[in-house]
Amino acid sequence: MKLFFMSDIHGSVYYLNKALDKFKEEKADYIIILGDHLYHGARNPLPKEYNPKQVIEILNSFTDRIIAVRGNCDSEVDEMVLNFPIMATYSNILYNNKRLFLTHGHIYNENNMPKLANGDVFIYGHTHIPKVEKMDNIYIINPGSITLPKKNNSHTYGILERNTFKIKDLEGNTHKEISFG
Repeated sequence: MKLFFMSDIHGSVYYLNKALDKFKEEKADYIIILGDHLYHGARNPLPKEYNPKQVIEILNSFTDRIIAVRGNCDSEVDEMVLNFPIMATYSNILYNNKRLFLTHGHIYNENNMPKLANGDVFIYGHTHIPKVEKMDNIYIINPGSITLPKKNNSHTYGILERNTFKIKDLEGNTHKEISFG
């Protein structure tokens, strides 16, 4: 199974379409959205082609392929217009004998980790900064932001296939990678 990860869309039709083009090119099975679907948030600038209503239409056309969690900019009204659940603080996926703990990062994060077993994978968004590392036998991954990258990073997404997680820019270049032992 091949999983496509993105975070922090923040209502940008432009970057969502670019990311979904990569989803199709990668031939991934599912899209994992790590929160902040529709709104830019008070601390962020308006993203390119900001149009939450159009983002709703686009995302709803992929309903059967999306697993999502709630970001700090997401609300109950957002779930009323999206045809898939987004209000969970976290989700878990079992992948090749590993638990993938999925969250946005505003509640569970590196300073407030959930209880995970050795070899599990903690995947979050929120910071808009790509990251891959192994700490205390837990894999910690952030695919960055497709729309509003920070600290001079590229617009990025993640791909998980055959126990290797790659963070790629929207041109398809690999920036970071980690393999699960």
